Amino acid sequence: MKNIVITGGTSGIGLALARACRDRGDSVLIVAPDPAKGARFIEESEKKGAGKRVFFIPADLSLVSENERVLREAGDIFPTVDALVLCARFFRSYRRVTAEGLEHQFALYYLSRYLLSHGLVGPMQKAGTSAVVNVAGPGISAGRVHWDDLELTQGYDGWEAMFQGGKLNDLLAVAWAAEHGDRGIRYVLQFPGGTRTGLAGEFDPETAAQVEEMKRGATKSAEESIVPIVAVIDDPPAEPLTALWEDRFIGLDGWSFDPQAATRLRRLTEDLLARR
Repeated sequence: MKNIVITGGTSGIGLALARACRDRGDSVLIVAPDPAKGARFIEESEKKGAGKRVFFIPADLSLVSENERVLREAGDIFPTVDALVLCARFFRSYRRVTAEGLEHQFALYYLSRYLLSHGLVGPMQKAGTSAVVNVAGPGISAGRVHWDDLELTQGYDGWEAMFQGGKLNDLLAVAWAAEHGDRGIRYVLQFPGGTRTGLAGEFDPETAAQVEEMKRGATKSAEESIVPIVAVIDDPPAEPLTALWEDRFIGLDGWSFDPQAATRLRRLTEDLLARR
């Protein structure tokens, strides 16, 4: 059985995946901000007789310091990690700056995934064959990288922040695979499909209406949406980097996956972290 770390594991796709992996016998560590939701998952697992195989770390992953704490605690819980599944995301119609001075969507949707995927390389390498599954929307045409203003201090828009986050995660995956792809760890960008659980966030009225319309148009439950994710966990692709739209492979030759841009973003990210 596998050791699996899931961010955003107390709701939506993350929770459905945590339950599915737990119920088949895997050990599961979920990371999410709400202690009450985490306690409910632990209690539910204990009633199923799986209490010794489930763990919860409450954390605000929009904070670099919290990601660093999660890495320390996760390493104590799981010496080896077979899969890291990155689901945590929170949409904001209005720009919000974290206590550490970073724009929230940038910090949670991109920087946290950067820190955790790089920080758990050691435990994942010990597993032999393992996978990082970044649940995002790889290769979409919407959005662009605001190289001179990554945190959108000028003219913030919630959708633009989210779409840029998708682009940043594409480039994160390219640089990550170039650095770690020979260690037996596979990086998979995966969009599981439109899901009825919707998008978590704080919305202005117009965006709230759009999100409700998206939920009404979604065809799959969270339990259905996790099927391709479970398949990747069980049988990671052979290539260091893969992008999937549901179970369909996406080519990596588009501008979203430009190696030079990926290197540029890696340097900018390291500079940002070094200035803390």
